[in-house]
Amino acid sequence: MYRVELIECIRIIKEPTFFTLNIVEKIKKYRNILTIFIALAGIGIVAFYKVCDTACSYLEGDLLGVDLTYIGIGYILSLILMAAFRQTAYVRILLAAGIGVEIHLIAFQFQEEVFCPYCLAFAFVIITAFILNYEKPLLKEQGMWKRIMYGLGDAALPPITRTRLPLMLFVVLGYIFVVLTFSGSATPAYGADKPLVPSYGSGKYEMIIFTDYFCPPCQLLESEIDPALKEFLSHGGVKVTFVDLPTHKETKLYAKYFLYSAKAGRNYKKILHARRVLFSLAKNGTALNEEELKNALKEHNVPFIPYDVKSMYPLLNKIINAHKVRATPTCVIKYSDTDIRKYTGLFEIRNGLAMLRASLGTDTR
Repeated sequence: MYRVELIECIRIIKEPTFFTLNIVEKIKKYRNILTIFIALAGIGIVAFYKVCDTACSYLEGDLLGVDLTYIGIGYILSLILMAAFRQTAYVRILLAAGIGVEIHLIAFQFQEEVFCPYCLAFAFVIITAFILNYEKPLLKEQGMWKRIMYGLGDAALPPITRTRLPLMLFVVLGYIFVVLTFSGSATPAYGADKPLVPSYGSGKYEMIIFTDYFCPPCQLLESEIDPALKEFLSHGGVKVTFVDLPTHKETKLYAKYFLYSAKAGRNYKKILHARRVLFSLAKNGTALNEEELKNALKEHNVPFIPYDVKSMYPLLNKIINAHKVRATPTCVIKYSDTDIRKYTGLFEIRNGLAMLRASLGTDTR
């Protein structure tokens, strides 16, 4: 059926009178097959985004826990199905809802100041398909609010209702749905660089600190360990590595922003400042969502660079599992390949730091 339509479409375009006839009517005649072609382009964009290297995976997110790429493919397949069965009303409703979703996703990119070319191209596909399927609404009343509400057109939903509903309604519903269900992060291109585990200093000894920002003993330890870390890192002789162990659910967000802070610079003074701020915010409970945390870090002059931290998790888990760390706070001090000591809890860690300080003092004599 569509093969015949396609051949006819090509033949008519070749006719010299094609552009002198009513182009709008010809588009209407073949818009179902044109919509399918445009939708296939959308699937191509989503597929390329999915297989693309992380260097171009700028935007990541999900709706109700389902990856946006799968949502996008399912959406496009629904669009193709409706167009194939000539269900123009449902095509237009799907496109209107899609525009509402894209408004929020594009606003999200502006908010994060990171723009994904594939996401923008997908939005262009939806807008183009909507324009292709646009029909002027049949308004009996010409009031201002009616013209605004029905400005994008209208559609009935047989057999649900024969009342023609404004497509603006579905734009709003799509927007509300994505606002309530979307969870995502924007990653700039520079975030694609291979990250390193946050380690500072160098020397004969190595210290690995496992903490949780919302763990009360960890919060108490931080005030005690901070001067010791400054001492070790300023005098040299110790390599210090920080590993967050999120035993509290709120710590995942803080751990992510600690990695963002580590990405922003290799200066140990700045990273110690970032840790102090994060522990203080966690203790006071003043930043329990991402927006509040970002603002608080900016207020305390903590620089951070967002990036895709997923590649960090296997590295951190490898360290956690290698030392069989199951509780916080824990401190592992490596004196040699055969002398690795693990301290758990405030009392043990205090003793461990005292022994390390004594070993450093012995080495300097």
